Amino acid sequence: MMQRIAALLFTAVCCLPSAVLSQDTSVTRGVRIGLTYAPGTRPGVLITPVGGPNADSVRVMLARDLDFGDRITVIQSDGGEPPTGTLNYPVYASLGAAAVVQASVTPAGSLHVVVHDVGGARVMDVADYPLPAPALGAEWRLAVHRGSDGVERVVTGAKGIAATRAVFEHEGMLWIVDSDGSQAHAVSGTEGGLSPAWHPSGRYIAYDELANTGHQTIVVRDFTGGPSRRFATRHTLNMSPAFSPDGNTLAFASGDDGTDIFTVAPFGSSSTTRLTAGPGATSNASPSFNPDGRQMAFTSSRLGHAEVYIMDADGTNQDLLTTTSFGDQLYRSDPDWSPDGRRVAFQSQISGVFQIMAINLRDRSVQAFTSEGRNTEPSWAPDSRHLLFSSTRSGTSQLWVLDTESGRTRQLTRAGKARLGAWSPRLDTGR
Repeated sequence: MMQRIAALLFTAVCCLPSAVLSQDTSVTRGVRIGLTYAPGTRPGVLITPVGGPNADSVRVMLARDLDFGDRITVIQSDGGEPPTGTLNYPVYASLGAAAVVQASVTPAGSLHVVVHDVGGARVMDVADYPLPAPALGAEWRLAVHRGSDGVERVVTGAKGIAATRAVFEHEGMLWIVDSDGSQAHAVSGTEGGLSPAWHPSGRYIAYDELANTGHQTIVVRDFTGGPSRRFATRHTLNMSPAFSPDGNTLAFASGDDGTDIFTVAPFGSSSTTRLTAGPGATSNASPSFNPDGRQMAFTSSRLGHAEVYIMDADGTNQDLLTTTSFGDQLYRSDPDWSPDGRRVAFQSQISGVFQIMAINLRDRSVQAFTSEGRNTEPSWAPDSRHLLFSSTRSGTSQLWVLDTESGRTRQLTRAGKARLGAWSPRLDTGR
């Protein structure tokens, strides 16, 4: 099959009408995006051989990113030389391609990407993505991921999530990994870090820092080199931070025997506002804002066991979200509100083992996503389709990614143990 595709690709770029000398790839941005294809199917996309330095790495990354997005079928082909001249669209159509991607690394150091609509026999989009030095470094790779997301937007109308990262706890400190599982590295100075959360700009993370004394402090870390800020109350425990969608409010849990939810301005006054008032050892924790910042979900043990509640962002109108009508044990916790506002993911005990579920806010229906191993700490991707979570299905706790539409899972981390993962916003401008 590979030999046939290679032969057809040779035909596609070499057997051209003599009157056709070149392809116009200077179309203006802003043309109609999205191909026409049958609902429920994934359009086939073929990536031609890439030109320029590090071409093989670019092509592998583009193909992997589009595959991991779960909206596109990547059509594999053998290598060869980058195509020149006008593409023979009927040949690509015979391979099942709805779109063709031509990419090259320019002498100026940019990733040049041209997307072709095979059925319409036209160029759909042309874009350039500057590639920061050094080549193959973290920011260089992030720029290629942005190119993948651009292709997915043009082909499907939905922007991809390749240009994102996950932060997680590993070996007593925080680590960061790219969305494809590469470039895993420790974040210096985060020893004792737990429960990280991203600022919507991608510039900061908040986390709780566990000191040797057992006291926990909320830390806001600036990735651009600015000073970190620390927030604490008079209580011993300060944990599970979450930023509001506008980034101007930081919610966290604080207490001693029990905890309540407080808010603070992460870049302003250190004065806190208390939102809940649980008696005694009641635990109110794990806040998660809805997309407009007017509500939040949180975990509370006020019924004698953990359930997920919602409330207004000022602490009013507190209401039970999860009920006793599903599952066999009364324990639901660690909610994460999807960026589209439609669902809240959480962990629930089933037969004594935690599994990942989500509740639809429109009709309160519940969907279970996992059943293999212990699965905890869900975190939505920016597309509200993919979930990051910790799982023991491989034998040790690692981060996994779930496509909630198809059920497909993939392992994101592999070394040691990884947990408490948080998915970043789209990192469109770098940092």
